[in-house]
Amino acid sequence: MSAFVDREDLNRSLETLKAGGLILYPTDTIWGIGCDATNPEAVEKVFQLKGRDKSKSLIVLLHNDNQLASYVNEIPDVAYQLIEYTDKPLTIVYSNAKNIAPNAIAEDGSIGIRIVKHPFCEQLLQRFRKPIISTSANISGDPTAKDFDEITDQIKAGVDYVVEYDRQVKTDGKSSTIMKLDPSGKFEFIRK
Repeated sequence: MSAFVDREDLNRSLETLKAGGLILYPTDTIWGIGCDATNPEAVEKVFQLKGRDKSKSLIVLLHNDNQLASYVNEIPDVAYQLIEYTDKPLTIVYSNAKNIAPNAIAEDGSIGIRIVKHPFCEQLLQRFRKPIISTSANISGDPTAKDFDEITDQIKAGVDYVVEYDRQVKTDGKSSTIMKLDPSGKFEFIRK
């Protein structure tokens, strides 16, 4: 993972997100399909491209935990400790999401949010100032692509911009741990 982020690559990603388009981009786990998480039309494009069941909720990325209160009604104190002390990418599913596109929120009103630690994502999120959808770069039901070379041409052609950053980097292909966190602080692991 390179620390240098090309300004042109970042600017083209930002323009695409602001225009309601889809990007294919590297994250702290695997390559993802992303869009403005507050734009229902953009979120709909993600479901269409992946052929994903709309009852399956999506994950959103933020660049820091100070933003959580803008998108979740009740944040248990333990959430901040989990985010601070985890050494692996952790997606936390919170109850009572707000200010996110309705079609990105689960039927029970919850939303999965990950505070991302990745040079490109951090800079993109800081400049975009909104959450970004992150879902695996594959057709629903197909194996998850471990790195850029494994992403199908169908996915690459279906997005509006493909990020240049980290295309040569090989990852372990692991998705994030997912934990459901109740407003009371009770939690359960959905995916380890």
